[in-house]
Amino acid sequence: MADMSLPQSLTVHAASRVLEVGYSDGQTFRLPFELLRVYSPSAEVQGHGPGQEVLQTGKREVGIDNIEQVGNYAIKPFFSDGHESGLFTWNYLYELGQNQDTLWRDYLARLEAAGVDRDTPMPQKSGGSCGTGGGASSGGGCGSGSCGC
Repeated sequence: MADMSLPQSLTVHAASRVLEVGYSDGQTFRLPFELLRVYSPSAEVQGHGPGQEVLQTGKREVGIDNIEQVGNYAIKPFFSDGHESGLFTWNYLYELGQNQDTLWRDYLARLEAAGVDRDTPMPQKSGGSCGTGGGASSGGGCGSGSCGC
């Protein structure tokens, strides 16, 4: 991103499920909601460290119900599948836009390697608590809030 280009416009295209972001350097990106959801910067998706990423499936039809601005640096989308813990910085959105084609190819390859597709439902959460020793009886797990994600 050239010299911290700032967003100038943000448009939600609900029918086509695309978030359009225009930047001060003239770049405009059309980011599919599915791409945003599967590359959410949240711990639920990215894990708490390298190698802990969780492959997201069944997100082809995901919508965005609401978006909140977070300070002057990010947005917080509220996805129709209940996911709402990802903070998308302006820089991260720019990177997603610049690398969209590569990210899609990588995502499709990971789906294929896992033997699933974009419409395969996500497996049920196991109830672990992000490596803190809790099990199903603790009611924890990434996305449950028990570990701060």
